[in-house]
Amino acid sequence: MNEFPRTMVGGVSLPRLIAGSNWFLGYSHTSLAKDKFIKDFQTRERIASVLSVFLENGVDAVMGPPSQLLEDAVRDAEDRTGRAMIRILTPIFNIAPGGDPAAEPEVMFDLCKRLNATFCMPHQAVTDALLDRMSGTIRDLDRYTALIRERGMVPGLSTHMPETPVYADRQNADVETYIQIYNAAGFLMQVEADWVQRVIAKAQKPVMTIKPLAAGRLLPIVGLGFVWNTIRPQDMVTIGTTTPDEAREVIDLSIDLLCHQMPDLQLQKTRSKRSLE
Repeated sequence: MNEFPRTMVGGVSLPRLIAGSNWFLGYSHTSLAKDKFIKDFQTRERIASVLSVFLENGVDAVMGPPSQLLEDAVRDAEDRTGRAMIRILTPIFNIAPGGDPAAEPEVMFDLCKRLNATFCMPHQAVTDALLDRMSGTIRDLDRYTALIRERGMVPGLSTHMPETPVYADRQNADVETYIQIYNAAGFLMQVEADWVQRVIAKAQKPVMTIKPLAAGRLLPIVGLGFVWNTIRPQDMVTIGTTTPDEAREVIDLSIDLLCHQMPDLQLQKTRSKRSLE
């Protein structure tokens, strides 16, 4: 079985490439119609087929929200390949009184544990709401990380704000990693790419970058070429794929880029490119 390059995060060995889940669960960042297409197309069996490709190539980690569909597909892929997959779950939960009792932090963390999470990283909707630019802190964070630790999971933070790693490091937060948007298009990033690159480079913990292809707005060679060449050896790239072929393509391309080899992928062909052959 192939083995993708790895890094250590909170005492856990992780592949530097992580399977994303937006293209499994219907978060296209494109349109409602595209979201519906993903949800209509993806089944437990199809998701398991994609995850099996990742596992067969040593990419044994997946990131996503707490989802029974995703967990069922992960289990199927594990059965097919005989290899375990590390779950990185990003729950959303109440941070103010009076919310849905089913969304209380303890309830959501218990759910993540039942879904076999190794890493539990409060989602951007939580993290960025807690970030206080006036005081330069992330409020109430110790409470949530303690609850995560109590359940035997590794805490981290998912964010869209570049301040999050800076503030968390400054307050010595009990987290082991950060999820940070990073792509060459600046898609969903709040400051320029060079600023985010500097934040990642200075982070005291490994960073899991997300949306390297800007939700399909960048070609794989452009998006992955940029990210792999501007992050540190301890950092990771998370990428969503729709089909097994897409998974194979991004894995092969990533290996070539990490090895500083000229990619030799089969190119798409259209009538307008006949003169180039």
